[in-house]
Amino acid sequence: MPRTIWSGAISFGLVTVPINVVGATEDHSIHFHQYHLEDMGRVRYRKVCELEDREVPQDEIGKGYELTRTQVIPITDEDLSNLPLPTAKAIEIDAFVPLASIDPIRISDGYYLQPAGQVAAKPYKLLVQALSRSSKVAVAKYAWSGRERLGLLRVRDGVLVLHAMRWPDEIRDPTELLPAPVEITDEEIEGALALMDTMTADSLEGPEFQDQYTEAVARIIEAKRGNKPLPEAPEPEEPAQVLDLMAALNASVQQAKRSRGEGTGPAEVHELPPPKKRAPAKKQPAKKATAKKTPTKKAPGRKPRSA
Repeated sequence: MPRTIWSGAISFGLVTVPINVVGATEDHSIHFHQYHLEDMGRVRYRKVCELEDREVPQDEIGKGYELTRTQVIPITDEDLSNLPLPTAKAIEIDAFVPLASIDPIRISDGYYLQPAGQVAAKPYKLLVQALSRSSKVAVAKYAWSGRERLGLLRVRDGVLVLHAMRWPDEIRDPTELLPAPVEITDEEIEGALALMDTMTADSLEGPEFQDQYTEAVARIIEAKRGNKPLPEAPEPEEPAQVLDLMAALNASVQQAKRSRGEGTGPAEVHELPPPKKRAPAKKQPAKKATAKKTPTKKAPGRKPRSA
């Protein structure tokens, strides 16, 4: 079992569920250390006190908030665990909402919530079944690592999962990234839909959803370990310049079918609904008034929550 990250309780209304928080994901990527190339000696980062110019052991290191260059306010773990917040000791559920109402860009890392002992079994199961029947997720607040966070609670295989969520003001406005206006024809949309149909998958299982980068790095390490030639890298394909969008879509459909061992017949296209006819606009006397542009106001950013 993974180690417990945090212990506390889930609170909704007057119901309290004691829980332990454990990691829900694993990191299988290959990690590297830094070495001195001349003698392959390990290069490490040492924690040195700037005033005493000596390396400091971990038991002499603590947290602090720099008020000024010469004044630092020490903050202990006990201070943080006794914050004047209800979320310092519990995951406080504030609302229940449909999952579709939450933009996925706000959802971050996931954690399993384990019932803490037999006393938590019944309220834990109550919350699991209530969430399952309602087809909703819970939005909650909790305080970890020196800051209050927003979270999403859902059910996975009968176990409660807590996803960290970003606050609304932590999401950048994407409107400034929009391209210049262009015209897309119905035929091009139909071609894109046909390509989507060809690439539709029933689940995220299979070789195309495996970490090929990590496997390639492992092959390089194994070859160097046995003093064998390194595996040859495939020649990179230069991206073709798209001159005819419809031709590119049709070629993509045929390529996707060949990769799945399907026939390469004509693509199945979707019939788009006919555009709605607009009523003819009534003629009105022309006016020489010019519209004034309203300057766009930027919302002020919120101050950081953590010291």
